[in-house]
Amino acid sequence: MPSHDVLIIGAGLAGQRAALAAAETGVSVAIMSKVHPVRSHSVAAAGGINAAVSIDDDWRSHAYDTVKGSDFLGDQDAIEVMCSEAPKEVMHLEHIGVTFHRNETGHLDLRAFGGASVKRTAYVADITGQAILHVLYEQLMKHHETVDRYEEWFTTSLILNAEGTCTGCVARHIRSGKMEIFTAKNVILASGGAGQVWKPTTNALICTADGIAQAYRVGVPLMDMEMIQYHPTTLVENGFLITEGARGEGAHLLNKDGDRFMEKYAPNKMELASRDVVSRAEQTEINEGRGVGVDGEGIYLDITVVPKKRTLEALREIVNIGKDFAGVDITKEPILIRPGQHYIMGGVKTDIDGATPVSGLYAAGEVACVSVHGGNRLGANSLLDTLIFGRRSGEHAAERAKHMAMPVNDEEILRRDEKMIAEIISRPKEGRRVSEIKDELGTVMNQKLAVYRDEAGMLEAKEVVARLKEEAKTAYIDDRGTIFNQDVLGAIELGYMLDAAETCVLAAIERKESRGAQFRTDYPERNDEVWQKHINTTIADVTDPDALPEITYSPVTITQWQPEERKY
Repeated sequence: MPSHDVLIIGAGLAGQRAALAAAETGVSVAIMSKVHPVRSHSVAAAGGINAAVSIDDDWRSHAYDTVKGSDFLGDQDAIEVMCSEAPKEVMHLEHIGVTFHRNETGHLDLRAFGGASVKRTAYVADITGQAILHVLYEQLMKHHETVDRYEEWFTTSLILNAEGTCTGCVARHIRSGKMEIFTAKNVILASGGAGQVWKPTTNALICTADGIAQAYRVGVPLMDMEMIQYHPTTLVENGFLITEGARGEGAHLLNKDGDRFMEKYAPNKMELASRDVVSRAEQTEINEGRGVGVDGEGIYLDITVVPKKRTLEALREIVNIGKDFAGVDITKEPILIRPGQHYIMGGVKTDIDGATPVSGLYAAGEVACVSVHGGNRLGANSLLDTLIFGRRSGEHAAERAKHMAMPVNDEEILRRDEKMIAEIISRPKEGRRVSEIKDELGTVMNQKLAVYRDEAGMLEAKEVVARLKEEAKTAYIDDRGTIFNQDVLGAIELGYMLDAAETCVLAAIERKESRGAQFRTDYPERNDEVWQKHINTTIADVTDPDALPEITYSPVTITQWQPEERKY
């Protein structure tokens, strides 16, 4: 039974940054991931990372832009922490080997990003997440004596003791099928978001709400789950991401008439308004018959206005994506895009040190909601979020570990999870396939909880999710072996996704206003008097697998910026 001072579940940027921070204090650390760490979804982050590193910038300006971008739902104390610590974190990355792009003077080059009042996005072409992830993994190798890596281990449950403290997890070795208890003084969830709940999504196949559901099932509140970001530029063909860096370099959005329509919706910021504003503008153009492509379901992204040399230098990956997946040379002709599911602002409720209400359990990155993003995340704030709060979680968990004894876990929960997996494998082929249920879930969520929403559509989604939860109980799989049995993992992931979907739908129905990414056509105005508050969903009874979520509220922390009308 392995035991560690700090166990980190997830090996993307949040997880690796937490591991490094904890390891540097001298405690024993384990980092666990269901994929090899450099295959984590953080590798897909393209455009850059925000920080007020320019002499013409100030972290307070960054903080205000973030508060405004959040549509005044972000907690300002957390935003102040993130933005004030951003310059030091970016300089740290540069010093340990991240090859940020530099300008002709030798300083860090900064590109424009949506919702920002100045250029403050440091970048590595359009592979920023990949560049940072590989450097962090390289740095972890220095700590091989105190950091154990459990690669291709799939977490099935968190463990709580009789006092309600998190004392580890149960996990399955994907390669062999072996089940094991991992005991820990502290557990940090860094397992990413819930993108696969939607279809299509820019998210990797591994983004199945694992940590969100695992925390939810042991009684941790999920906060702001209604806030789902649709990125303005994803390929019409398949939902692949086209980085915001393209618009940061000067690309235009055009409708079928060739109009640069953002002038109507955000005359001051144009294509670089916040993501929710741009996505709604695009969707409005499509809905009103000014879209392009098959059935008028797309919008032109014209990158030809960017000098070709600059495109090949700073946007080289989307040049390849355009050629390979859309058959378009973006240096010569516009490419068809549309809004697509990209990110979840909500997640496991934490404080500014990553601690959840359950003692011994932390969360950081997209799995968490410290609420620096509120109702809408600014582009290039996600990498910053993962690193700042990953580091803070690692430091806090390591310090806590120094003052406590290693807990002792019995094997009851291990036997329970072994029985659960055996039951999945032995199901008769009488229900539906896991893939069919997942497909229906993604389709209905993309139809009813997208850029625009209304009560009738969300109630329909609620009914579908409830039905799919019942059908998932008898969903069958084909692979009955133990070696790399992805079928059985897919069935467990389906349960995670359905839990997350249910909380998203219920929170969206509850919030009877339009704010940030939640735009309700039946409640089109923001209502600060009633709804400037967080919506929390908590499982009513963690011992009852059929228990319904309970809705509660918590206040938005305001330090210095009062709500105002949001214009770009």
